[in-house]
Amino acid sequence: MKTFDRITIEPDKCGGQPCIRGMRITVRRVLDIIGTYDTRAELFSEYPYLEEEDLRQALDYAAATLNDEVQNLHQVA
Repeated sequence: MKTFDRITIEPDKCGGQPCIRGMRITVRRVLDIIGTYDTRAELFSEYPYLEEEDLRQALDYAAATLNDEVQNLHQVA
């Protein structure tokens, strides 16, 4: 099973949706961002707080969710 140490779920943040590193940017938004920019340079220019590993984990998390592989993701209290 993959580790998603950059994906956090906090009930009081973004409606409990999975976010990146406790920030108010959801995995879903990261996926939208990835699809919007032609190059990583453009993406990181607009979103300098995101890192390559954030993008990778967002993609892996989405794929794992579709395959019902995500179980008991640790919630940040």
